Amino acid sequence: MSLLFTRSKSIVAVKKDKRHMAEVNASPLKHFVTAKKKINGIFEQLASYIQESSTFLEETHRNVELDPVTTEEQVLEVKGYLSKVSGISEVLARRHMKVAFFGRTSNGKSTVINAMLWDKVLPSGIGHTTNCFLRVEGTDGHDAFLLTEGSEEKRSVKTVNQLAHALHQNEFLNAGSLVSVMWPNSKCPLLKDDLVLMDSPGIDVTTELDSWIDKFCLDADVFVLVANSESTLMQTEKQFFHKVNERLSRPNIFILNNRWDASASEPEYMEEVRRQHMERCTSFLVDELGVVDRAQAGDRIFFVSAKEVLNARIQKAQGMPEGGGALAEGFQVRMFEFQNFERRFEECISQSAVKTKFEQHTVRAKQIAEDVRLIMDSLHIAAQEQRVYCLEMREERQERLGFIDKQLELLTQDYKMKIKQITEEVERQVSNAMAEEIRRLSVLVDDYQMDFHPSPVVLKVYKNELHRHIEEGLGRNMSDRCSNVITTSLQTVQQEMIDGLKPLLPVSLRGQIDMLIPRQCFTLSYDLNCDKLCADFQEDVEFHFSLGWTMLVNRFLGPKNSRRALMGYNDQVWKAVGWRLIALSFGLYGLLYVYERLTWTMKAKERAFKRQFVEYASEKLQLIVSYTGSNCSHQVQQELAGTFAHLCQQVDVTRENLEQEIAAMNKKIEILDSLQSKAKLLRNKAGWLDSELNMFTHQYLQQSR
Repeated sequence: MSLLFTRSKSIVAVKKDKRHMAEVNASPLKHFVTAKKKINGIFEQLASYIQESSTFLEETHRNVELDPVTTEEQVLEVKGYLSKVSGISEVLARRHMKVAFFGRTSNGKSTVINAMLWDKVLPSGIGHTTNCFLRVEGTDGHDAFLLTEGSEEKRSVKTVNQLAHALHQNEFLNAGSLVSVMWPNSKCPLLKDDLVLMDSPGIDVTTELDSWIDKFCLDADVFVLVANSESTLMQTEKQFFHKVNERLSRPNIFILNNRWDASASEPEYMEEVRRQHMERCTSFLVDELGVVDRAQAGDRIFFVSAKEVLNARIQKAQGMPEGGGALAEGFQVRMFEFQNFERRFEECISQSAVKTKFEQHTVRAKQIAEDVRLIMDSLHIAAQEQRVYCLEMREERQERLGFIDKQLELLTQDYKMKIKQITEEVERQVSNAMAEEIRRLSVLVDDYQMDFHPSPVVLKVYKNELHRHIEEGLGRNMSDRCSNVITTSLQTVQQEMIDGLKPLLPVSLRGQIDMLIPRQCFTLSYDLNCDKLCADFQEDVEFHFSLGWTMLVNRFLGPKNSRRALMGYNDQVWKAVGWRLIALSFGLYGLLYVYERLTWTMKAKERAFKRQFVEYASEKLQLIVSYTGSNCSHQVQQELAGTFAHLCQQVDVTRENLEQEIAAMNKKIEILDSLQSKAKLLRNKAGWLDSELNMFTHQYLQQSR
C-alpha cells in the first residue's frame, strides 16, 4: 500500500513538473524571444539585401559601357548602410530583457531574484549582503561561472556558498563594480528567455546614485523596488527613483512590499497596513513620479514574502509539497500575489523590452530600406530613360543604314549608266579626232625638219626623231581636240558623284570630302608607240626615172605584171616604130632623164622618204584608231570608277560605323534591360522588407504600446 502511495506521489510530481514547464514555455517572455528572433531574421535579410545592392551599384557604377545611371555618392551611401546594419545586427544579437532590483540593504532583493529563478542562485539571508552589482543571465553550458568587470577570466562556481565566498574574497569589488553570474539555462528556465536580472547593493549605502544610474540603469526595461513591508518607503528609496525618472522617460517600476508574511502575526491590522502601504506607494508612483495612472497602479504594487515563495519552490523542485513545513497563515494568498507579480512583470517587461530594444532599430531599418528602395527606383528610372534613348538612337541608325543601302544601290546603277555613256562618247571623239589627224599626217611630217642623208646611220637617227615628232605632234593635236572637252565632262560626272554620295556620309565628313577623295589632274594618254608601229618601214631613196619603161609598167600594170610585159613586148616595139621616131624619142627621153637625174638631190630624196613614210604610217595608224579610242575611254572609265570606288569606300566606312553603333546599342540595351530587371527586383525586395518590418511593428511594437 505504501509503495502504491509513493508511486502515486511521484506521478503527481512529474505531472506538476510538466505543467510547470508548460507554464514557463507559455510565459509572456516568449513574446520578446520571438520578437528578437524575428527582428534578427529581418536584419539578416536586410544585410543580405544591402550587400547585394551595394555589389550591384558598384558594378553598375564601374561599367564603362554605360552612361552614368548611379552616382558615387549613392554607392558610398549604400556601402555605409552595410556597416550600419551589421553594427545594428550585432547589437540586436546581444539584446535582452533587463530587470533591475533596488531597495535598502537586507530588504530581500536577492531572495526575490532567487524566488523568481526557483533556486538559490544568489547569496541571501542572514550574513549575506550584496556588496556589488550582480548580473544574472543564462548560459547554454552546464557549468556556472563568474565574469568580473574588466576581465575575461571565467571563475567556476558550483554552489551558492562558493559564489558568496568568491564575491566576499575579491577585495577589488566595491559597490559600483559589476559581476556577471552566468547560470546554466537548464537549471533556471526563466533565463532561457533572454532575461537578465540585476541585483544591487542597498541604495542606502552609497551617495553615488547618479553614477549607478548611468552605468547600470539606462538599459533596464523594468525596475523593481523591493521595500520592507514592516516599514514605510524611505526617502533614500524615493530619491533614487526620482533620479531614475529624470533620466528615463516613464520607467516601468514595480513595488514589492516584501516580508508580508510578518502581517500574519497581527491579522487584525493587516488590511489597514496594506491599505496604508497601497496609498503611499500609489501616491509615489502616480503623484510623485507620474509613471502610471491610478487605474494602473494596482498592477504595479504587490505584497509578497519572497522567502516563503523560494522555500516552497525549492521543496516543489525536490518533489515535496510546496505548502509543506511551518508556513504563516495566508501563504497561498501571498503565493498567488507573487505569481500575479511575476505574470504582470513578465507582460510588462516583454512588451517594454520589445519596444525599447527594437522600436528604434525597426524605424532605422525602415529608413534604410526606403533609402535603398529610392536609390534603386532612381537607378531603374535612369536606366529606363537611357534605354528609351538607346532604342531611339538604334532606330535612327537602322533607318539611316537602310537609307544608305537603298540610295547606294540606286546611285550605283545610275553612275554605271553615266560612266558607260561618257566612255562611249570619249571613244567616239578620240576615234574621229585620230582619223582627222591621220588625214593631216602629211602636214605634221612636213613640219619635221632635220638634216637628211641616205646613209644607214644617219637615216636611223632621222627615223627615230621622226617617230618622236609624230608621237608628240599627234598627242598634242589629239589633246587639243579632245582632252579639254573630255576632262570637263569627267570632272562634271565626278562632281555629280560627290554631290550624290555626300548625303550618305556623316555631317562631320562632308566638309572633308575633297581631302578624303584623291582627285589628281586627269590627262588622257594617247600612247601611239609610233616607233614600234613603223618599225617595219623600208624606205626607197634610190633614183628612179619617172618615164622609165619599168616605172611606167609598174605604174599602170603593177609590179607583178611589169616583168612579163617587158619580156613579151620588147621585140614588137622595135618592129612597129621607125628608127627616126625612136631616135627622136630617145633624145627627148634622154633630156628628161638628165633633168630628173640632175634634180634628184637630198631634198628630193627627203621628200620621197617623207611621202613613203606618210603612206606607210597612215596605213598603220588606221589600224589602231579603234584601239586608241578604246584605250582613252578605258582611262576615263578607270578614273570615274576610281572616284566612285573611293566614295563608296567612305560610305562603307560609314556603314560599318553605323553597324558597330547598332551592335553597341544592342549590347547597351541588353545591359540596361538586365539593369532594369535587377533594379526592379531589388526595389521590390526593399518593399518586401518594408512590409516585413510593418508586420513586425504591428505584431510586436503596436501591441506593446
